[in-house]
Amino acid sequence: MKTMLKFALMAGAAWSATATVATAQDQTPAGANSASVEELVVTARRREETLKDVPVAVSAFSAETLERQGANDITTLSQTTPNITVQTARGSNSTLISYIRGIGQQDPLWGYEPGVGLYVDDVYIYRPQGAVLDVFDVQRIEVLRGPQGTLYGRNTIGGAIKYVTNKLGDEAGARIKGTYGSYNQTDLLVSGQTPVGGGLSVGGAYALYKRDGYGKNLTSGNDQYNKDVQAYRLSAEYAPTDALFFRLAYDKVKDDSNARHGHRELPALVGGYKVLDVYDTQAGLSDDNSVETEGVSLTGSWAASQYLTLKSITASRKGHTDTHIDFDGTPLPTLDVPATYDDRSFSQELQAVYADENVQGVFGLYYMNSQASGEFDTIAGNLGVAIADGGKVSTQSFAAFFDVSANFTDRFKVSLGARATRDHKRSNTFRLFYLGATPTPYQGGTPRPILQVRTNYSAEKTFEQFTPRLSASYELTDDLNTYISYSKGYKSGGWDMRGDAFLTPQTVDGYQPEVVNAYEAGLKGYLFDRRLSFASAVFLSKYKDQQVTTQVVVPSGIASSVDNAGSSTLYGAEFEAQAKFSANLSGTVALGYIHAKYDTFSRFVPAGAPNPVNPSQTIPAGGQIVNVADLYGFQNTPEWTGNVSLTWQGDLAGGRLMITPMVSYRDSYQQFELPLPLLDQKAFTLVDLTASWAPDSGRYKISVAGKNLTDERYRIGGYNFGVPTYNNSVIGFYGPPRTYSASLEVKF
Repeated sequence: MKTMLKFALMAGAAWSATATVATAQDQTPAGANSASVEELVVTARRREETLKDVPVAVSAFSAETLERQGANDITTLSQTTPNITVQTARGSNSTLISYIRGIGQQDPLWGYEPGVGLYVDDVYIYRPQGAVLDVFDVQRIEVLRGPQGTLYGRNTIGGAIKYVTNKLGDEAGARIKGTYGSYNQTDLLVSGQTPVGGGLSVGGAYALYKRDGYGKNLTSGNDQYNKDVQAYRLSAEYAPTDALFFRLAYDKVKDDSNARHGHRELPALVGGYKVLDVYDTQAGLSDDNSVETEGVSLTGSWAASQYLTLKSITASRKGHTDTHIDFDGTPLPTLDVPATYDDRSFSQELQAVYADENVQGVFGLYYMNSQASGEFDTIAGNLGVAIADGGKVSTQSFAAFFDVSANFTDRFKVSLGARATRDHKRSNTFRLFYLGATPTPYQGGTPRPILQVRTNYSAEKTFEQFTPRLSASYELTDDLNTYISYSKGYKSGGWDMRGDAFLTPQTVDGYQPEVVNAYEAGLKGYLFDRRLSFASAVFLSKYKDQQVTTQVVVPSGIASSVDNAGSSTLYGAEFEAQAKFSANLSGTVALGYIHAKYDTFSRFVPAGAPNPVNPSQTIPAGGQIVNVADLYGFQNTPEWTGNVSLTWQGDLAGGRLMITPMVSYRDSYQQFELPLPLLDQKAFTLVDLTASWAPDSGRYKISVAGKNLTDERYRIGGYNFGVPTYNNSVIGFYGPPRTYSASLEVKF
């Protein structure tokens, strides 16, 4: 009843506007208040449009808004955007895990595809390592909810996040920003640009992020949850004529923060280890960690005519990671995992963008050639063995796409889009047992013979998919737009990089693509003489062939299985609004609701394991597929998410003072599909406050920020190996505690 009441209130607030808007606007005297909300231009459909006119659920945050929110990196989107989870992966510092409307991918191994696409200036970021982007040199961030397979490709089945950096322009300028805060946070940002002549401008940005740890490794004495990151961006823009524009950009991120080993949620059976503070650990594995990613891109556009623009986007990226995760959180080598990842990709996209008074659209071709590889050891001390899992996945992807909108009347518009994708994949996978609980030769351990080959195969497959999109929109008034849409999303298939062919022989067959059919209706626009803007949506998604990773503890180790688990139904609603109450006071609100339930969940259970549906029964020889839909739920998908903020600004001491309190709420959620009370997170609320003052000249700015002011402790990930074989290892990873910071920014 409580849930239905919340849903009814939100739906009523969003949709009853159709009956009251005209009256409300007519009753607002023209010019009664000149204050109006900001109108954002977005490129959600690969062409510039106002947010109101896009028949897609899009959240857009300008650089100014992100600064008011105190956004340090893109994980802040989890606080401010409905029905989204964006966070750092468990046991990682800069690996990104994203879910939108219940769809994503938690496992960052090289063979698995993400469910939410990340783009930087229209360049697809292929792998999640190093993808927790810090917010600097940014113009805006757009979040597209729902499948975006038509314009953005196969791995945007949940949605897409677009990080748009600043263009250089034709004016010289520079800025320096320094920040000092809790835990000895010391950040430095330097950026600048200058025109060279003849239409050429050059510029760059450098960011240094340093912070002591929120906790300690009580075994090594090193910091835990610290930060040591450097980031670079260099670019050159060339516009020899009004019709031609080229941009060459290079970026690099180097993360040398210590490895995160997590917090032991249960005492160890051997040694009695239990760490009291959630940010501390007693891990014995090395704290060394290094993540390095870099890329270069060349974008060119030519306005061939008044209506037609041709565009090319060429990009090359690569990354390397060396890391360690101590899964047991003790000095004992019970479950230690040193790991290495490598990736590289090349992509080429060609676009033709057309726009006249009645027809607007984009046509394109896309090609990507990528390779992701890696190896990790599982050092199992109680078993006296070390397991080497490794392999490589190479992908060639081809796609042709279009998205066209036509005006049937001044107010009625229909959009049709489609994408044809062909992925050709090749995989090599191995899983080897070595005697001795020390690193294998792959991680620099003592050379020794292989005890047992559990998996060793090569495979090759081609996956093809057609993903259409259809929408119709109608302008109720000049300031209100409503739409309905259908879209199909697709995530490519592959092979389980942890698969044990001895226990689960079917692992060599791999898994098939997953598909979602999504339906959406929305109402968005402006009210009260444009002093309030809002966007609302209701959605229904039918999800099938879901790729789910399950790991089962068995006597000889851990059996991993990636299966097309079955099907599910997801539905919900979203509401966002910005209001300008006066010239000095504004506010925002965001609210999301989602109901996600499995219709079927088929899980392979190996021989000898208990039947999950009936634990008194044992799975017979050969294993068995069991439907566990009633036992399982969606991970990283809170039923309710919400955010409220107010911003007051006024004149003070020859300058402008701005103060923004913000409150965000996340309902309870599971870390995995199977409920785990020791790891699943209860509902929590975060309270933040930012304030800034700048003189009228605008030459410098002083800012202060307080994050998580109530000092909430909340889990963002975990591992579950709570059995005697692995010393009762249930490990949790936590979000940041209460922090304060102060910044000084100077512009030249």
